[in-house]
Amino acid sequence: MCARIPAVLGRIARLSWRIDRRAVQLLVGCQVVTGVSAAVLLTATARAMEPVLGAGSAGHRLRGALPALLVVALAAALARTAGALASYADRRITPRLTTETDSALVEAVCRVEAVAYAEDGFADRREAAEMGVSRTHVMVTDAQRFVSAVIRMVTASGVLSVLNPLMLPLLLLAVLPAGVGAVLSARVDYEIHYANVADRNVRGMMRWWATEARYSDEVRANSMTDYLVYWHRALSDRCDRRSLAAAPRTLRIALLSALAGGVFLLATWGVLAWLAVSGRVDLAVAATAVIAVQTTLAALSQVVVNGAAVFHTSLYLGDMQSFLDDAAARAPRRGPGRLTAPVDEIRLDQVVYRYPGRDKNAVDGVSLALRRGQILAVVGANGSGKSTLTRLLTGVYLPDKGAVSWNGTDLAGVDPVTVWARTGLVPQIFAQWPLRVRENVTLGQPRTHDDTAVWEAVDAVGLREAVEDLPAGLDTLLARDIFGGTELSGGQWQRVACSRALYRRPELLILDEPTSQMDPQGEHQIFEKIKAISADRITIVVTHRLENTRIADHIVVMEHGRITEQGRYDDLAHGGGTFAELLELSQDR
Repeated sequence: MCARIPAVLGRIARLSWRIDRRAVQLLVGCQVVTGVSAAVLLTATARAMEPVLGAGSAGHRLRGALPALLVVALAAALARTAGALASYADRRITPRLTTETDSALVEAVCRVEAVAYAEDGFADRREAAEMGVSRTHVMVTDAQRFVSAVIRMVTASGVLSVLNPLMLPLLLLAVLPAGVGAVLSARVDYEIHYANVADRNVRGMMRWWATEARYSDEVRANSMTDYLVYWHRALSDRCDRRSLAAAPRTLRIALLSALAGGVFLLATWGVLAWLAVSGRVDLAVAATAVIAVQTTLAALSQVVVNGAAVFHTSLYLGDMQSFLDDAAARAPRRGPGRLTAPVDEIRLDQVVYRYPGRDKNAVDGVSLALRRGQILAVVGANGSGKSTLTRLLTGVYLPDKGAVSWNGTDLAGVDPVTVWARTGLVPQIFAQWPLRVRENVTLGQPRTHDDTAVWEAVDAVGLREAVEDLPAGLDTLLARDIFGGTELSGGQWQRVACSRALYRRPELLILDEPTSQMDPQGEHQIFEKIKAISADRITIVVTHRLENTRIADHIVVMEHGRITEQGRYDDLAHGGGTFAELLELSQDR
């Protein structure tokens, strides 16, 4: 704990200083005032004890102690005022500190290379980092209480050492077992937390899926409730069993530390009594020593308790910082190159890509050339590598072997932001953002106050009538779970996703099963629009509905990560290969 706390306090101080310097200065000033007040209070108490316990009438003794008692009252008032101001400063720092760390975590996850999501343990490390973020709301309070306790301990110990040097070592021994016990207990808690990370992560995901409104029909109609509740309880029970298994360890730690601390504390009071009875200290000094012992003991206990709290928090902050450092190292750093417009050609040269932990390549030795104005259709069975190929084309993934180049420039050496600024992607699993219709269309693009382009994108996917029927048109919140929000059908959501890509006016437009949830009219309208705007861009359509590939200038058929057939629709339809077989199956219904 002693080795870790200075580094943690330094980190907290740097973060807090960056957020609100004046609040930090106020917080530090309050700690100094608190410490000085504690020293003055004890010193004044010692002076007040001499007349109070001396000879003379009660009135005479009180008058003699009055100046010192006034100083005691003033010191106590200053300490309380400093405590109130410290709490105010804490409230100024903590919310923004939590926001800062939470935002840093969100940004780190959003900016990390997409391949990191496929790595074993990434989700668990992110969950551990989330705990670090949640601990930031007590971080400043713990640090402030620890520093305040240290200052009070130092001042009280100084007064006590002046009264009798023998008392301080005994008090230190009295609280040392509690410190050891607190650190050991914090270690046990952290071990349990880390052992439960994976189960807690899965439980959180299952909880969200089970209680999310959009899946409520499926949960009920398919009698999933009992099983989902059982699954949630089973994961919770597994976490609880680990916690319960550690309870005897924490009990042994608490009992042994309490026993050792009690023995030394008894020795402390015994020594004080012996000093007073044997006449080695005056009665007034002994009375002051009682107060000093109580104050020092309380300060030492607070040092131990708050030090253990800071230590406990530091374990989770370490996880958070480790994740942030790892995520920063994984952020795309592909070179300073920038793409030049327009994008006339995209090439794949013997591209190979394998997901982490997999035995087989998802894309295996693919070569392809795409040119501006061309529509490419990619077809194949599930798991054939179609979606992975589109991610390689956009630079979301970088190939393990081979190269993907735009206008002759390898994407491995190009700033990915300049690539993604020229792409529009409609993935199979698209986000249904809890935002207004307008933001769902324009998300990712600079905001403008002119809705003309928004309506053009909405018209392009045949969604105008549905949007105009919404309570607030483009300002309607698409989130049924939020007050004032509404919900779209699956097909309407898919049109929104397509409008989002079209609004970007990209030079590379990729649509991965863009009409799987649409009615025939909507599907026809989307593909007619794709054909109408294809001259200004490179367009890629991934689809299982092979009739839709008629609009394509070129079709590739993928199997097991390889291109096994390619050509025009008519050639492949009568070629007797996989495409012809799949087409026949689709028509034989």
